Amino acid sequence: MARHRGKLKLKPLREQVIVITGATSGIGLSTARAAAARGARLLLAARNGDALKDVCHDLRNRGADVAYCVTDVGDADHVRRLAEQAVERFGGFDTWVNNAGVSIFGDVTRVPLEDQRKLFDTNYWGVVHGSLTAVEHLRNRPAGGTVINVGSVLGDLAIPTQGAYSASKHAVRGFTNALRMELMEQKAPIAVTHIKPSAIDTPYKDHARNYTGHPVRNPAPIYATPLVAQAILYAAEHPVREMTVGGGGVLQTLAWSAWPHAMERALARFTPRMSTDRSGRKVVHSDNLHEAGQDLRERSYYPKVRETSLFSTVQMRPLATVGVAALAMAGVGAAYHLGRKRKRPTTLNAA
Repeated sequence: MARHRGKLKLKPLREQVIVITGATSGIGLSTARAAAARGARLLLAARNGDALKDVCHDLRNRGADVAYCVTDVGDADHVRRLAEQAVERFGGFDTWVNNAGVSIFGDVTRVPLEDQRKLFDTNYWGVVHGSLTAVEHLRNRPAGGTVINVGSVLGDLAIPTQGAYSASKHAVRGFTNALRMELMEQKAPIAVTHIKPSAIDTPYKDHARNYTGHPVRNPAPIYATPLVAQAILYAAEHPVREMTVGGGGVLQTLAWSAWPHAMERALARFTPRMSTDRSGRKVVHSDNLHEAGQDLRERSYYPKVRETSLFSTVQMRPLATVGVAALAMAGVGAAYHLGRKRKRPTTLNAA
């Protein structure tokens, strides 16, 4: 294996080909729409062929150059075929987004192991298959490219009722970090980014297999789906190690790190209650764990969704943030010195 084949130079989105898995709902659909609006060429992947056709038809009507490939990311052969189609259709790709995911609500002691293994096939092995396939292609491109793995803040902490999902996202974090370090050592021109959304306003709760016996929801605060798409597309143009979407998830992670025992007691007590949907809606009995989902929804429109995130904005505008902080500190310093000057006693000359 060659130790170095080029220097990483990420292109503007309008010059990129982007592969997106899980592209027919939620974060993947939001990212596809946003990328198409900015001129990127797209290869979209999901298990539902009819839904993929509909998404592509819509984006083409808006002027996008887009293709699709029916893909189960848990199957390595499917993922290799996806990469081959990117080469055949577009001559290759610049960014690969591993976004496909499934979930289960229920105690890990009661969820059948067959379901937990299927969740890992998609959430963990899907990321592994996609990452390794993308790296094989990108290391041979003169300007390299980016692998973006969509994880979760639940890769930093765990919560009851979503134990299997939390475990899979912990695995994604470990794999992504190890892959990044190996590529650093090999001097491969590939950026590896880990995107960690907080609770997001996607159809996640409706697509999840539910063993709780009651309607479920993600605990608040909930952030708008396009915020994650913004972070993904920022990482496609800028080498970023990781980005967390939503300050609420950051605070939870910091609290977990500082007070793990207290946080475990609090989460054990309050999470099951906060994960129960008390809006009066019925339990959803369909899910996308073993079969493809049927809807084409980007959002679920939770009440009181946060449409902006200052923490996310700060990560995408680091220089501007530093400048604003410096100006603020300079202003505080000037005000402090001006205040001291005004408080100095006036000395009167004797007549």
